Amino acid sequence: MVVALGFEGSANKLGIGVVKDGEVLSNCRRTHITPPGEGFLPKETAKHHRDNILDLLKEALDVAKISPKEVDVICYTKGPGMGAPLVSVALVARTVAQLWDKPIVGVNHCIGHIEMGRLITKSDNPTVLYVSGGNTQVIAYSRKRYRIFGETIDIAVGNCLDRFARVLNLSNDPSPGYNIEQLAKKGKKYLPLPYVVKGMDVSFSGILSFIEERAPELLKNNEYTPEDLCFSLQETVFAMLVETTERAMAHCNSDEVLLVGGVGCNVRLQEMMGCMCSERGAKLCATDERFCIDNGAMIAHAGALLYQTAGPTPFNETTITQR
Repeated sequence: MVVALGFEGSANKLGIGVVKDGEVLSNCRRTHITPPGEGFLPKETAKHHRDNILDLLKEALDVAKISPKEVDVICYTKGPGMGAPLVSVALVARTVAQLWDKPIVGVNHCIGHIEMGRLITKSDNPTVLYVSGGNTQVIAYSRKRYRIFGETIDIAVGNCLDRFARVLNLSNDPSPGYNIEQLAKKGKKYLPLPYVVKGMDVSFSGILSFIEERAPELLKNNEYTPEDLCFSLQETVFAMLVETTERAMAHCNSDEVLLVGGVGCNVRLQEMMGCMCSERGAKLCATDERFCIDNGAMIAHAGALLYQTAGPTPFNETTITQR
């Protein structure tokens, strides 16, 4: 059995979790929340992580009811993500590994999401839709590698939703995407938006520009409500994601879809993907916000798997990469 301690800090969520042989013992998190209408900047996010990380580390160990000497391996997010937050968390992980004399493993953030999703849902070999604030990819496992079948060619779907939340001046608590989801549930009138699927790839920046440009006038003239615009944006971008995921399933002859990443806990996206899966006789695997949103447990779990199969990361390679 491997007891792994995982550090996650690639964006505005700081997470530390403890996983023992696939069992989540603790999964603690702090979120950097900015004022309405504003995004989060690397410098301020890194400061938030530095200010909170030691308290969160103590909390994670207390909740898991373990001491440092019971930890077998330290795992941290190597990338992709925002440079300054990644560095601030990696620095603590490296220091802790040296102080406690433990091996260290650098984890790919995307694989952390996928492996956590597989663990929680018990899915075997799914076609994965990874959707978050920084990533949008359709992924499947083939010949001992995770392979990207399609992705966004510009901004991520979560980034598209977050930036539209700023246009409406929605709160960032708990997240702009969550607040868009709640408004969209009350939307009735659909605004036709550009639908941009290019083969297996999708594009969101044009849709965002289109709705950003027209929203002030449409709201001012009372043609559409904020709820209608949120509903229209969600329906359009999620339909694009369902289309590309279904095409990847057909290519891979897959009968499972796994939804991971922060946008993956959106109930409407789960409904739309569920409809497609039931029509194909396939199964939808999805988790809730505890494991969809960036967290330390996913880094601990993926790191433990890496440690068991490939061993620790050489200390001179425990750097970070934004890509």
